Amino acid sequence: MTQPINVWKKTSTAALLALLLALPVAEGQSSAQAANPAASAQTVEQKNAAQAKAKEMVEALMANYGVTGAQYAIRDGGKVVLSGGTTLDDSGNKQNIDAGSMFGIGSVSKMYVTAATMMLVDDGKIDMDKPLTTYISDFKMADERYKEITPRMLMNHSAGLYGSHYKNSMLLGDNDTQNYDQLLSNLSKQRLKSDPGEYSVYANDGFQLLELLVERVSGMGYSEFLQKNVSEPLGLTSTKTPLDTFDRNQLEPIRLPGIPNALLPENANILGTGGVYSTAEEMTLFSEVLSGKHPELLSAASAEAMLQPEYRNGVWVPDTKNAFGYGLGWDSVDLEPFGDYNIRAATKGGDTIMYHSALITLPDDDISIAFVTSGGSSVFNTTAGTDILLEYLKQTGKITNILPEQTFQKPVKQAMPASMDKYSGLYGNVGETRIVKIENGAIQMPALMSDMIPAQSYVYTGDGEFTSEDGRAVLGFDEQTNGHTYMRITSDLQFPSIGSSRMAFYEVQKLDANPVEASAAAAWKQREGKTYYALDEKINSLFYIAPSVLTKTIKLDASGGYANGTKIVDADHAVNVAEIPVMNGRDTFDLDFSRQGGIEYLQADGRTYVSEDAIQPIYAGHASLVTIPASGSVRWFDIPASLAGKTLTAELPEGTGFAVYDANGAPVGLSVAMGSNTAVLPEGGKIVFGGAAGNVLKVNLK
Repeated sequence: MTQPINVWKKTSTAALLALLLALPVAEGQSSAQAANPAASAQTVEQKNAAQAKAKEMVEALMANYGVTGAQYAIRDGGKVVLSGGTTLDDSGNKQNIDAGSMFGIGSVSKMYVTAATMMLVDDGKIDMDKPLTTYISDFKMADERYKEITPRMLMNHSAGLYGSHYKNSMLLGDNDTQNYDQLLSNLSKQRLKSDPGEYSVYANDGFQLLELLVERVSGMGYSEFLQKNVSEPLGLTSTKTPLDTFDRNQLEPIRLPGIPNALLPENANILGTGGVYSTAEEMTLFSEVLSGKHPELLSAASAEAMLQPEYRNGVWVPDTKNAFGYGLGWDSVDLEPFGDYNIRAATKGGDTIMYHSALITLPDDDISIAFVTSGGSSVFNTTAGTDILLEYLKQTGKITNILPEQTFQKPVKQAMPASMDKYSGLYGNVGETRIVKIENGAIQMPALMSDMIPAQSYVYTGDGEFTSEDGRAVLGFDEQTNGHTYMRITSDLQFPSIGSSRMAFYEVQKLDANPVEASAAAAWKQREGKTYYALDEKINSLFYIAPSVLTKTIKLDASGGYANGTKIVDADHAVNVAEIPVMNGRDTFDLDFSRQGGIEYLQADGRTYVSEDAIQPIYAGHASLVTIPASGSVRWFDIPASLAGKTLTAELPEGTGFAVYDANGAPVGLSVAMGSNTAVLPEGGKIVFGGAAGNVLKVNLK
């Protein structure tokens, strides 16, 4: 759902590592083994191979990838055959996890709203190829093409929506529904980035619209619909949404380095997109619905329709082996490496800020695995789940051997034809532009995929492709049918101790020159390098832990025609131009500036931001009052050098709080997350106070 925080990096997890102590993982044994004479003849080691692999994966994730709790389950033929996991207590000691511990499952929630939609298709209440406006008459956008959007396009990510409205969606201990309540209003002001159906690129807002569709057509609230049509028939007792009433102590604790106690519960208040809580065992039971094994809930025909390669209906990377390959709801309907064993596999991953999940199903074999964590990333969960599932398939005789990891060699440079020079130039994706230079048959590339692909040189190796120094990544250029030229990356991503994943995607899109009129160019030049700060995010938002989401620093390309990857059209406006399939074209935005009372504001991605020029130093006296204005949820202040090292203590009325950041933007004081009303002020940092309009916070400096 959201982009996960990169807490898995070694540099970011040092504080976590001191907490990690080794304890055994709780496991369940396969009942199928006892019934299988061939399995009973195996050695104990062979019988427990999947069990041992699961324990190995959990230990690796907790030691190296920022995971503080993990739970998994395999279901085979309707029975749980493997279940277990590990969690940390408040002292940092490892404990066996309870099978009933609930995790936020992030974007795996999309499978629930997709299934709900298809249930209504089965009932003849929805035609997934009719316009969405047939069912949501008040759905409108600032682009007449919205009338062409269908429910199918929402489910396969091809509707052309900008992507996501995240404002006030991820809250600590707060199930505020304002994000969902404002969905139609936000979309009414937005254009489409492409023709509906032209290509698939990940879009969260589409699944929020599906949630609304289910409510409008069924006549009941979405949480109620899930309870009545999924949880009750399947006997699910731990599959809930933030709007349900249940014991929040069942939720797996979420933790941050340096904070001894667990945080308040995380509420992903975008239910269709990522708001479901569940357990690994209950996820695998729901997976049987998605495989057509419960026709009384979802017809086999609808389940099969969800498993079709919808991504191939539009512009897409040509590679066949890929972690991405959208069906209806599914991230991939032909997940590798299972195809190498002639096994059909589908997967869905999910990330909130603190929870991460993966569901893999083998629909023709009635086998599934769910792997959920607190901390980490869905990419790692999917990789770990794949390895465990392969071990289980081998253990039960469904495959003979596990194929060895592919090896890679340093590339041998070839003579490059002059025709490749045309691909040098300006490229962009969401948020940035870059110059791609092809010099002497080589391209220098920065780190890609959140540093999962390291910065390195790619040399020409023939057939229009360049190969990385480590041999793991191949770069090419595709001139696609929609008129755009894309840089294509195919890479075998290696995750030490847990495995690898093959990904193929379009990294950037070639951009045309964009000459800008002189006065407009001057206005943008004045903004270059300035940071704008969000004013309307609630102070209990988890995004204050990852403040990059709440700031925008304006960056122009060398020619001055583009800002943060958007195309400048006049002195105050720049529009999205990224039309990139798969993932790198997701969550696009426009930039719209305005001024009021001499202060410049920015509107982007549904939020209002204020210029750094308007941020004043916090009052340096011993005591002061901070009043939250009616126009926004928060007030930002600079921390001058004279206050560095002083301790701030605030009297915080209910619903208020603050966050303190150092000069590099790293959080050093989070009152809501830490449960503390004091913080030491860093030199050159910033502090933001938040609450309801009119709240007054008393601040003391000592």
